[in-house]
Amino acid sequence: MGQGFRRMATIVRKEWLHIIRDPRTLGLVIVMPVMMLILLGYAVANDVEDIPLAVADLSRTDNSRMIVDKFTVSGFYMVTHTAQSEKEILDMLDAGTVKAGIYIPEDFGRAISTGGTGTIQFYIDGSNPTVAQTAQLAAETISQSTSQEILIQRLERSGTGMAINLPVDARVRYLYNPNLKKMNFMIPGLVAIILQIQTLLLTAFAIVREREQGTLEQLIVTPIHSWELMLGKILPFVLVAFLNVAMTVAVGAVWFGVEVAGSITLLSVLSLIFLMGSLGLGVLISNISQTQMQAMYMASFIMMPSFILAGLLYPRENMPWIAYYAGYFLPVTYFLEIVRGIMLKGVGFVTLWNWVWPMTVFSIVVFFASVFMFRKRL
Repeated sequence: MGQGFRRMATIVRKEWLHIIRDPRTLGLVIVMPVMMLILLGYAVANDVEDIPLAVADLSRTDNSRMIVDKFTVSGFYMVTHTAQSEKEILDMLDAGTVKAGIYIPEDFGRAISTGGTGTIQFYIDGSNPTVAQTAQLAAETISQSTSQEILIQRLERSGTGMAINLPVDARVRYLYNPNLKKMNFMIPGLVAIILQIQTLLLTAFAIVREREQGTLEQLIVTPIHSWELMLGKILPFVLVAFLNVAMTVAVGAVWFGVEVAGSITLLSVLSLIFLMGSLGLGVLISNISQTQMQAMYMASFIMMPSFILAGLLYPRENMPWIAYYAGYFLPVTYFLEIVRGIMLKGVGFVTLWNWVWPMTVFSIVVFFASVFMFRKRL
């Protein structure tokens, strides 16, 4: 084992010398994430529908059921979860399970039936301004329509001599992004996408460069094992990629004012797992490519879907089912939810677990696939 680590350290030293001997490329690698973040930071998303909705109907009356039905048939919402308390709705919003929630208190039906005003609380995940604005407009329209129907029923029963008060008071509260700034939604997503691009480009040429330069044969005749070579190829770039993480997060906070609401330590650890998987994916591409041009095309084949299918620009819930499930094969899909959860919501490891474990499995599988493909080609 000691000899294996010494051999791996030799590969690490070799790769590190390749990096520092080309200061222009190194400078470009470090500056590029900052430039990409600034240039892409003003992108926008499209309209949405079928917003995942959680409902806590403690009233359980005809009027409360009518409100829930109107939200369902409107096309803007899809009731995906039911809750028993206001806290349960907030927990679902924290975890990203739903994007909006309705809390109807127990006294809602009594207030309506006695001629008063029943109050409902409507929660919206404001981290995505496009979704939040659509949710707000739809909620206001639905509550006004419900109020008019109930008011007409009152007038029909009691005549026109009674005082006219709107029977439903829907109060909207934005969570995580109260001002609905699109930058707050885009910057964490761009951090994930830019790191995906950087890591793929950094390592996609690692093995294929050795093959084209004729130095791969020299590595083959050495006693180094496949896992030592793969890990040795990845580790030097982890340091560079980790520097990119720090720089992009810092630029997001200083330039765009999007600060990290959660744990910096947790973000760093989970970023490391993502970087290992993405760097391993780049090495895997390099293993199966014969030329650097092939490696570039294969890397582009992964990078382009990442912009669309991972949920950066377009909400994944709005995609056709085949595109929605295809996004789960991209590691950046999980990392994007993790970054937004930590930076915008300030949630912890337990809440993010459903995104952490598949990303970790992906990183492990990709590394061993790189080792297997290299041994196979030997």
